[in-house]
Amino acid sequence: MAPSSPVRLGTIGYGIMGERLLRVAREHDQSVLGSSGAWDPSPEAMARYKSDFPDGKAFASIEELLAASDVVHVASPPAYHLDQLESAVAAGLAVHCEKPLGVDVAKAEAVLARMEAAGARAAVNFPFTASFAHDQIAAWRDAGDLGELQSVEIEIGFKEWPRPWQMDAVSWLNRRAQGGYAREVVSHFLFGTLRRIGPITMQSCSVEYPAGEGSETACSAEMTAGGVPVTLRGGVGTTEKPDHNLWILHGSNGKLRLRDWAIAERLESDRVWREAADSRPNEEMRPLILKRQLDMVAAMTRGETNHSLASLREAFEVQRLVERILAS
Repeated sequence: MAPSSPVRLGTIGYGIMGERLLRVAREHDQSVLGSSGAWDPSPEAMARYKSDFPDGKAFASIEELLAASDVVHVASPPAYHLDQLESAVAAGLAVHCEKPLGVDVAKAEAVLARMEAAGARAAVNFPFTASFAHDQIAAWRDAGDLGELQSVEIEIGFKEWPRPWQMDAVSWLNRRAQGGYAREVVSHFLFGTLRRIGPITMQSCSVEYPAGEGSETACSAEMTAGGVPVTLRGGVGTTEKPDHNLWILHGSNGKLRLRDWAIAERLESDRVWREAADSRPNEEMRPLILKRQLDMVAAMTRGETNHSLASLREAFEVQRLVERILAS
């Protein structure tokens, strides 16, 4: 593509994540990036897309979408990610893939090796790469508010799983084969820890499942990241909130935390957690974060390397940790 041409983003899979990013793409600076359209094998999903965007292009096949795009957002269920990633790269496109990278660790490792050997322009959608709250926590650390990092806590809780806005995907999202909150949510916090703290080594882990083929109801792990102890606790039915999470950094000078995806807080001298002055809830921050990501997707598509999108290797390391937890 010409360096000055707008990047054409095609959406594979019109579920929750496909719709979210597509909406932001349609509102993006169209001289930088715009939507080329969407494809989903589900007639119901495509009918919803046509209803949402009567002027949007509804492709009849994945091949038509690839031919009309410069980069694709792979937003299908996890079992399809690796094959669609390879198809797009083989067609000469860049790829922004949803997490998890896959559910088969051996297959993901083989695909990773081929993609790295080919120099593929590919990244995985971990929005913490564009998080304003993560930036604030980094700024506090740089200012010395934390001191020496001593440990990290990750707490994940749900009233029920899937969350209310995910019920359209319950057929796979609440099944062990490719669903569960460890893949969908815990993975984000493992990525944030990997990116911000250091390489992760698993010490021990456990998981609880209901009878049948339902996804996990509880999980825990003891790890180190960059040599620092990390604890993970997650569960369904542990909170009255649909979705609650904490990423807590304990240091020699104080404590910092990320709360509910988007709120940066620090523990002050009166032992009260206070949020950053410009904090806003995740529902308000999400479109701003996705816009930041799309700017980076456009840069990646043009072959630029000055972006912080999650690499396939980082996503593979997260996938390997998650699958180890789920197999425990």
